[in-house]
Amino acid sequence: MKARVTVTLKTGILDPQGKAIEGALKSLGIDGVASVRQGKVFDIELAGADRTKAEAALKDAADKLLANTVIENYRVEIV
Repeated sequence: MKARVTVTLKTGILDPQGKAIEGALKSLGIDGVASVRQGKVFDIELAGADRTKAEAALKDAADKLLANTVIENYRVEIV
């Protein structure tokens, strides 16, 4: 089973890397970019076929390791 965990900064948290990317895009002449927020994506392969257990395990992994839940949100998807 394949899964994806997407981690993004919470609203209101400053994103200096996103601002740097935004500035770089503008300097490359890419118009119309209002703002950029960066994040992380983890593609994970799991053994087994129980979606409920897989989602629970991935949420536990995100809470403990993949995301800093003080400043980041995460989304778990079985793909």
